[in-house]
Order: sequence, then structure tokens, then C-alpha cells
Amino acid sequence: MHKLAKINTPIFWAEGHPGSLKREDWKIEISGSCDNPCILSWQDLQKLPQKTVQARLTSVTRWSVFGAWTGVSMADILDLVKAKDSCTHLRFWSVGMIYDTSIPREIAAKERSLLAWAFDDELLTEDYGGPVRAFTPYLWGYKSAKSIIKIELLDHYIPGFWELRGYTDSGKIEAGPCRDINDGGKLKSIPAGEVKDFV
Repeated sequence: MHKLAKINTPIFWAEGHPGSLKREDWKIEISGSCDNPCILSWQDLQKLPQKTVQARLTSVTRWSVFGAWTGVSMADILDLVKAKDSCTHLRFWSVGMIYDTSIPREIAAKERSLLAWAFDDELLTEDYGGPVRAFTPYLWGYKSAKSIIKIELLDHYIPGFWELRGYTDSGKIEAGPCRDINDGGKLKSIPAGEVKDFV
């Protein structure tokens, strides 16, 4: 059992669980406002410089899980595709092309923003957004799209799946009660912004 499952991290797919996905056949298309659009395979991703960050994924449904997330820096991806100055947002598409969300380029460029494929040294399962998901601990979890197959570099913002249904476009984490998954789901309080500690 995956560690995220062992500590009872909630599983939620707004568009329906995708079922089994083949990691070895995974590809992510990156296009839009860049000079070097490309398609990165799972094997390509593994050849890029890997990064592990200690951070929390925090859901708008008020739970938060901490661990070591491993993947490739979004900043490195922006460099790889030679993002143009006109690029202001990254739009992520999940497998099936139903779920999408966009984040500002400045958030993608932050040190703990990743295309992540592992949690605490275990490859992410489909339940938790594997083979590769966005991980942006600075924003609510709906901005960390699961099972990404496409990234569009945009010169403007486009509201995504949940934003069109009333969630904030900014995705900024708001202060309030939140369940600490690492502490058995105990209800605590978080400050506004990236969750580093409970208050």
C-alpha cells in the first residue's frame, strides 16, 4: 500500500478516476508561448535533473499532507522549452482532457513547484495523480493537477474546471481549520499562504 494511502490521504477525482495508467508509456506535450515545444516521455523526464522538496499539499476541502515530493522543477521545464517573455500562465490538462487549471508563471518558477512523480520515495499511483502531477504547495490543491498529459504556455489566464464552478482563480490558500493527515486527520488551524506549520 502506498504511504499516502496508509495515512488515509483522501482520494478525489472530480472527473472520475482514470483507472490504470501506463507509466512507461506516459507522455506530456508542452506547447504554446515557447520557442522549443516538445513532448516529454516518462524516460525523458527521468533524464532531467531531479529535485526533492519537503512541502505540503493542501486541499481546499481542508486537509493537508506533508512529505518529500520528487520530480523535475517547473522552472527547469520553462527553461527547457524556452518559454517566451509573453508567457504569463501555465495551463495543465489531466488525462482525458476534462480537468484543467492554470497557474501564474511566477508560481511555476518558485523553488518548490514541481512536475512530481514520487512521494516519500514511492512512485505516485493513479489514486494520487501518478504517473506525473503538478505540485504547487503555494496554492490550494486543485491547482496541482493530477496525471498531466499536456501543458500549455499562455499569454493570458484561462479559468479551469473548478474555477468555472466557483473556486477562486488565484487558488490562494486561506486561513482556517484544516485536517493534518500526518497526525491522523487531527483538526488544526492554518495561516494564509503556503502551509508550512499549523497555528
